[in-house]
Amino acid sequence: MPAGAVVGLDTPKSDARGYITQAARGRVGESTRLSPRTPIALMPRPILATIHLGALRHNLAVARQRAQGARVWAVVKANAYGHGIARVFDALRGADGFALLDLAEAELLRKLGWRGPILLLEGVFEPRDLEPCSRLGLWHAVHTDAQIDWLSQHKTQTPHHVFLLMNSGMNRLGFPAARYRTAWARLNALVQVDEIALMTHFSDADGPRGIDHQLATFEAAARDLPGERSLANSAALLRRGDEPRVHQDWVRPGIMLYGSSPDYPANGIAHWGLQPAMTLSTQVIAVQQLQAGDSVGYGSTFTADQPMTVGTVACGYADGYPRHGGTDTPVLVDGQRTRTLGRVSMDMLAVDLTGLPQAGVGSEVTLWGRAANGTLLPVEEVAAAAGTIGYEQLCALAQRVPVVVQE
Repeated sequence: MPAGAVVGLDTPKSDARGYITQAARGRVGESTRLSPRTPIALMPRPILATIHLGALRHNLAVARQRAQGARVWAVVKANAYGHGIARVFDALRGADGFALLDLAEAELLRKLGWRGPILLLEGVFEPRDLEPCSRLGLWHAVHTDAQIDWLSQHKTQTPHHVFLLMNSGMNRLGFPAARYRTAWARLNALVQVDEIALMTHFSDADGPRGIDHQLATFEAAARDLPGERSLANSAALLRRGDEPRVHQDWVRPGIMLYGSSPDYPANGIAHWGLQPAMTLSTQVIAVQQLQAGDSVGYGSTFTADQPMTVGTVACGYADGYPRHGGTDTPVLVDGQRTRTLGRVSMDMLAVDLTGLPQAGVGSEVTLWGRAANGTLLPVEEVAAAAGTIGYEQLCALAQRVPVVVQE
């Protein structure tokens, strides 16, 4: 077995050169794992997403260091921010618990062998959801009176561990500060409830307004109430995690685990010491020579003002690449930084190869992540050029994109 190889449940067959064969292409997915040295040749399209387990472990270690002894929820909602819960599980099982939204995802974690805490961040959505919470041993948020009513009518032999959510200023979910203690008293009176933890969520941890106004609201309303506390998301953990009043008992890192900076462009991943956990790569599949006045793509939104070399790349918005990312979105070709040109199509986009004489058909294209030569293109840079955020970009990875897992 090659050094660094990771054997999965459904590793594709390969030919003598180590390339994945056409017959095995359809099985590249959730459980496929390859040696870092294994060349990839997936036909008919060369696009590939690679999940880097080592980066996930590294980022979890950064979260632990910032948390200064607090326990760590690994937030894996939205199928682990597009990375796949089953794919990231081995790398993130060093966390103290997993936090998510979906009962099916919680059940998957139990099937994968996780026996520790699992927290439903939005709680239950209807009374019958409490039965799988009891069966699977899930902890769950309580943010509305209806959820307390459902608990009061729930028949269970095992009392529930709940996280009482305060609306300290985000005005999304949670009990307002003035009603928080009343909600706590209602829960505390229920035989169906065992432990009550206290939780809030910061709206401006990634920006200049910061968290102090919400911290003050939470501390005043929760003063003297017993129970563990969970406040810090990725941005609060990175920017203020060294303060005990911020990290408290549990922290909830999400986007930072996947190697994207929560407060970009103020700070990038290099500032926080994070590593990208996903690389989206493909190849140049055609080359066009343009003259001044020639245009590129639908709508002719880019027109050359001089002779240019343009590469057509096998990636489009149907793969999860942002259609609204126009000319000048950063991209790497053979590890060298260049730009996209014109409008993104369903299955293709154009890149500027002018000044890259070595580039041609078959050249590696890194849409985000780490190129073969080690050059990094953080996903948040791509997202910012497209007017969105790294969170959305990672979650948008399309199902049709083959995925492999590497150490």
